[in-house]
Amino acid sequence: MGPTRFYPISESTGGGGSIVASTGWIDLYTALAPLERAGIQFALVLVLAAVVVGMIPGFGTKAVTKSHRSPVISVCIGTPALLVVLGLASTGYLILDSALGAFFGVLFFLLGVLVVPVGTMVGLVAIGRSIAARLGRDGIGSAVVVAALCGGLAGVSLPATLAVFSLAAVVGTGASIRILFGAGGVTSPDERTVPPANKV
Repeated sequence: MGPTRFYPISESTGGGGSIVASTGWIDLYTALAPLERAGIQFALVLVLAAVVVGMIPGFGTKAVTKSHRSPVISVCIGTPALLVVLGLASTGYLILDSALGAFFGVLFFLLGVLVVPVGTMVGLVAIGRSIAARLGRDGIGSAVVVAALCGGLAGVSLPATLAVFSLAAVVGTGASIRILFGAGGVTSPDERTVPPANKV
């Protein structure tokens, strides 16, 4: 019986290199000081939220308004929708190096790259608008600033970052789907969500 040869796992080909690269970015981010993470997250949220709300106002502002007025419905819709989007994006990322990855992998991955950040920013601005409204400032500009502050403060703690951004992604994704595929379309985001007789 001949000698047994052992081959290191690091020599395997396929999508493993992409996974190692992604974990490297995660390790690099978690190695930052809390104040550094807070500053980075504040700047990213401020820029991205301003782009989502300002560059596509016909969609962004209406999605923020819908998620602000009826967050529970947005959560109920956004939770399964976000799981589906993340599942498709993860599948696309893993098959990028395969034969199918040239089309389906890129398509699924781009879907996640576009949907998740936009939904997260919509949710964060909706959260910021709720907080700003309690302070007497109900404008979109104030909501964007408060959203950036919330995103930055969450950067002090990694669990807080995960909780805040996950909640924002769920709310924002649900509201975005309601705007795009709702019965009224993008032209009527202010439909009644509570029967008049049940209003307090």
